[in-house]
Amino acid sequence: MSRFAVIGSNSFSGSHFVNFCIKQGHEVIGLSRSSEASPIFLPYRWKNQITFNFYKLDLNSDLSQIMNILDSFKPQFVVNFAAQSMVGESWAHPEHWFMTNTVSTIKFHDQLRQRDYLEKYIHISTPEVYGNCSGYISENYDYHPSTPYAVSRAAADMSLHAFFKTYNFPVIMTRSANVYGPGQQLYRIIPRSILFFIRGQKLQLHGGGQSVRSFIHVVDVCRGTLQAALTGNPGDIFHFSTDETISIRDLVKLIAVKMGISFEHEVQIANERQGKDNAYLLNCEYAKQQLNWTPEIDLNSGLNKTITWVKSNLDLLITEKQDYVHKR
Repeated sequence: MSRFAVIGSNSFSGSHFVNFCIKQGHEVIGLSRSSEASPIFLPYRWKNQITFNFYKLDLNSDLSQIMNILDSFKPQFVVNFAAQSMVGESWAHPEHWFMTNTVSTIKFHDQLRQRDYLEKYIHISTPEVYGNCSGYISENYDYHPSTPYAVSRAAADMSLHAFFKTYNFPVIMTRSANVYGPGQQLYRIIPRSILFFIRGQKLQLHGGGQSVRSFIHVVDVCRGTLQAALTGNPGDIFHFSTDETISIRDLVKLIAVKMGISFEHEVQIANERQGKDNAYLLNCEYAKQQLNWTPEIDLNSGLNKTITWVKSNLDLLITEKQDYVHKR
């Protein structure tokens, strides 16, 4: 059993990772700037069978308290999912994204590098740092970020490269394709489409849904992330994705077919979001070779699981916010 501290444990991927690690027998604590979300969004609360200590603390304002907790718990592994997300919205207040994703995150790294109990730091990055790409890109692809969100994430990543070279800081980075699954925030395209179709609401498809993505189930990402922590080497970067690619338009069409909904009647075309990348597809051969990892849940079965989750929790989900709410 190993000790894990998960930063951003309230996030979709973070909460699933907490659940996955505890099921594997590891000791886990979680920290996030928001209070714990409704249990329907927290898989580690779905069966009420686990012991888990959660701390509501913000990297922007509570760094000393965070470090005190980590110094007491002495995790061998710190896994950081925390980030100001949402690409399009980052144009409105870019300084908020840079404060959280760059300044506060780098301050956190500078504290962590001085802790001798830390064996590895797993930084959950994003393919957005690569910008718009053609073909499948490898882990050493140059950064070409095109939005305030992407630039803020790329800056922290570049700082980590410097920390690794200068201090031998034991960082491992991961970047995943579009992650989805039960428990995802309702403003994301898959749960949003499902919920809108169930309720008979018109779904806006930005830019006609022409951008191409690969969607990977959150459990496959958790499995890869844990394996990266346990067996990866400092300095490694791992991609987690599938070989399946699909346009957002075809994805929404597929969901509509599964739900017996007319795509043409229930979808409206809207303007594209500012700075949105048309495509980024990830080459995952390094993760497959080094971690013996491969995705196991295909898009068809993953969508079925997500539709089942929405339908099973519909009475509660319709009381939750369906749109993104910005927090500084």
